[in-house]
Amino acid sequence: MSDNASVTITRQSGYQFLVDFGESLPHLLADEPAPLGQGAGPAPDHMLLAAVANCLSASLLFALQKFKQDPGALIATATPEMGRNENKRLRIQRIHVQLELGKTAAELEHLDRVLAQFEEFCTVSMSVRQGIAIDLQVRDGAGAVLKG
Repeated sequence: MSDNASVTITRQSGYQFLVDFGESLPHLLADEPAPLGQGAGPAPDHMLLAAVANCLSASLLFALQKFKQDPGALIATATPEMGRNENKRLRIQRIHVQLELGKTAAELEHLDRVLAQFEEFCTVSMSVRQGIAIDLQVRDGAGAVLKG
């Protein structure tokens, strides 16, 4: 992402907004779920979860590829922990992220070094962590917990 990247959001109707990422990318329709909206697209909290999960996945892949390693399939699941703040406003208080590698730990060289450093490459999660806790777990293709 460049320093001058921006996103433009334009209300279409109700709680539906057209998200414009710029000329070279397709637009996205965002919408709140019922009863506010119609659920015709992802809600803002979905996009936040997707951004965190995608950035952590890309960072893990980047760190693995530095050592010429291919994780095979890589699946990320991000789940929010919702709660109310001191003013009784609904907030995402914590994000639980699980990354699943397609290969077993034994198939990947330098995995200990990768797991120790990859989170530092993720601009989004490291920024979000300043206000929302993020719990991360990494599992290999056999389901073994490697981190978290």
